[in-house]
This record gives sequence, C-alpha cells and structure tokens, in this order.
Amino acid sequence: MPAGRTEVAKGALPSPFPEGWYFVASRQSLEKTKLIQKTWMGENIVIWSDESGNVCVAEAYCPHLGSNLGPAAGGCVRDGRLVCPFHGFEYNADGYCVDTPYAPAPPDMRLRVFETTEMVGLIFAWWGIGGRAPQWSLPAETPDQTGWSGTRIWTHRFPGHPQETTENAVDMAHLRYVHGYDSVGRVETIKVDGPRFESNFDFATTRRIAGVPFISLDLTAQADIFGLGYSYVDVREHSIGFDIRLWIMATPVDGTNIDMSVASQVREIRNPKRWLPGLGFLPRKLRAPIMNRIALYFQSRDVLQDVTIWSRKKSRLQPILSRSDGEIMAFRAYCAQFYPETPVAVGDGHRSATNRQPTAMEPTPAQPTTI
Repeated sequence: MPAGRTEVAKGALPSPFPEGWYFVASRQSLEKTKLIQKTWMGENIVIWSDESGNVCVAEAYCPHLGSNLGPAAGGCVRDGRLVCPFHGFEYNADGYCVDTPYAPAPPDMRLRVFETTEMVGLIFAWWGIGGRAPQWSLPAETPDQTGWSGTRIWTHRFPGHPQETTENAVDMAHLRYVHGYDSVGRVETIKVDGPRFESNFDFATTRRIAGVPFISLDLTAQADIFGLGYSYVDVREHSIGFDIRLWIMATPVDGTNIDMSVASQVREIRNPKRWLPGLGFLPRKLRAPIMNRIALYFQSRDVLQDVTIWSRKKSRLQPILSRSDGEIMAFRAYCAQFYPETPVAVGDGHRSATNRQPTAMEPTPAQPTTI
C-alpha cells in the first residue's frame, strides 16, 4: 500500500471525525456549570469562559505534568481562569498559562485549544484534519432575535456517523415512509457553494398526541448545511402562519457514538390564520415559548424514529439507487471535501484514494453550482 494511505474496512466511511465545525455546549449550560468536561471528536476537552464571556475549548490535560483539568479531578474556574488542580497553574481564555502559585508562568506555555464561534447561544469548535486551522466559517450573521422565543435544546446519543444523519436533508423518500409526511416535494434544485449545501422542500403532516390528531400543518423548509455538524433549517407553516428555526447538530463523540442535538426557536404568533387548540387562551407573550416546546417535542420524536435506523444501519458507499434517490450521490460528492485525505477501502485499491483539499496556504475559491 502506498505511503500516506490508511486502510479501512470496505463499506466504512473514511473517518468518524470529518473536518468541520461541531457543537460543544450552550452558553446557558456554560454559565450554569462554569466548567464543562466532555468527550468531543475523540478528544477529552474542557470548556469555560472568562469574565468577559470569551470561551475557550481546550484539551483537558495540563501541559505542565499532565493533570486532568476537568471538575471531576478538581479543576475549576477562578476569576475567569482555568486552574489546574495539581499545581495551581492558571490559564486564560486564549489557553496561555498566565500565573502559578510559586513562580513566574513558564513562557509560551499553552493548552492545546480549538477555535470557537457562537450563534444564538450555541457554541461550536473547529475540528481540523491534522490540527489544521479553519478552512471555512459558519454564517457570520446571527439570525434576528426580535420577536423570537428563546432557544431550547434536546440531545440524544447513539451509534452513528454525521454524514449519514445529515444525508436525510436530501432523502425525500424517507420523509414519507419513516415520518408519514404528505405532499413531499422539492421546491427548487439543491445548491452547492463550497462548504454550503442548500436543500428546499415542501411537506405536510398531521401531528398526533397519544394517537389522536392534534394539528395538521402545511410547511416549507429551507435547510442550509455547512459541513456535517451544522444544519440550519428555516420552516414556514402556511395554514396558520408561523415560523420555526431549527439547528440540527450531529457531533461525533468517540468514534462510535454521536450526540444529535436539536435547538429550536419559534417566532411570536400575533395574528394566526387559524387557531391551534388552546392557543387563543394564552397570553401573547407565552404563545411562542409554548409552541417552541411543542415543536421541539415533535422534532425530537422524528429524530428518534431515525435513530432506530441510523444506529443499526451499514454504510453503503456504492448503493443501488432508485430514480427517487438522484440527489444522494450529489450530496456524497459534496461531503468528500470534509475528508481531505481519504483512505483507500479494502477491495477498492483500483480507485483513487486521495481527495486532497487546498490548504490554508493555497486557497481555491469554490464556485456555486446548482444540481
């Protein structure tokens, strides 16, 4: 086998950790606990913020003598600095050691840190293949919050891969068969512009509670996907006249499991075209928060229907497709950019194994395409 190639099992996806931006924590949970430790992208990390609100995501081991910096080992945040439980070394939100109890801080001592970005209280960190710097950014503009409810988050862990969960954005057939949606149809062709993938579609659904029809909805969704860990979905309901925002965030944990987190917001419902059961009895300021709870409940129920399949499926790199599956291979072609060095699959040695992407030193602007 040529040097630089990694052999993987035939049928397996190239890496459980594709390059991109992945969810680490909410601002609300960070403010509550001060210091969070978790396994993320196969790494043991800690998350904290300084007194100005600047967030640091770093490897959870002190570069001094290797102590675990998490709260279970005694690590803590004091005056906005992460304090090592072993010798009291203090680190600022840039990851630098800035003080010790008994000597000047060692020059240039720094934690291994991951670059972060934040949107509507959702904190993401960049995972680069080989530790390389971010190759692209999430949307810079935060959606307007005027008239919108707060953000609610639901998370579920299961065995899976973020490429296979994100592929649902183009799998129109499963919306009918798994979730029972009606009138599923593509609004316009999918668009690809570098790391951005856009998918727009219509659908209708009747939501049930305890088997009893609760409400019928006529919806249009626009999904903006940036890599395999971030999908932003704008949903417009036409028969009542309300709007939902969803962030679908698939985050690899340890190479086997992923955390699927769904965050949601609902716009304030002022003059509905028709009334939902009980909505008219609520004060206006409570309508959006309560509708957000309902929306997240139904969305999480849809995800759990998918989890039953995702957690048990086998990857098919060369699937046998029907005419209704035309966009799946286009989506997989888009995904290739998140595996800068693609391993060769066992039994597929006649195929090219390298899908090299430009490095930060050799940028190649992507041209928008419509598929």
